[in-house]
Amino acid sequence: MTTVTRLAVPSALDAASDALLADRAADGDVRAFEVLVRRHGPLMRVHATRILGSNDETDDVVQESFITAWRQLPTLENGAAVKSWLMRICGRKSIDRVRARRDHADITETDAAAPAALTPHHVAETQEQAEALARCLAELPDDQRRCWTLRELGEYSYTDIAEELDLPVSTVRGLLARARKTLLRELEDWR
Repeated sequence: MTTVTRLAVPSALDAASDALLADRAADGDVRAFEVLVRRHGPLMRVHATRILGSNDETDDVVQESFITAWRQLPTLENGAAVKSWLMRICGRKSIDRVRARRDHADITETDAAAPAALTPHHVAETQEQAEALARCLAELPDDQRRCWTLRELGEYSYTDIAEELDLPVSTVRGLLARARKTLLRELEDWR
């Protein structure tokens, strides 16, 4: 039995604008929607992981977000805003997932001591650190926050960030340096 390997062949859609892709996908073009999924899926994963606090449910949330987006694409008025629209859907789905969580202790395992990383003190401290970082990120200028998020959470290269934000690489480096300097100064107590 022979296996056939399918190679991803770049298409003209890969270079198309978000507006064109969203309009075509709204008309039922599955390939255009696939390009949107490949283009914005990684950033949606980062966004969902940040809200959820872990990777456990990230894939499910992103998949649910794309299913919702596919169904609601005809209602999108401005195709150029598809990225922010997808991020809002992903954010809402992530928050819904957090709200639906119900942590139940298994009473059959009450004798086992919690690992040090799961002690109430450590969990509270970690949560406070995350909240402090979120507050500091919220206070950063938009360009600095976007660069920092793409680099540190999305693991984008400087070149990828420059392309994503339509900025020169030198500007990306400067924005990241200022964002890091500000975060280090503001989070000094947590070091």
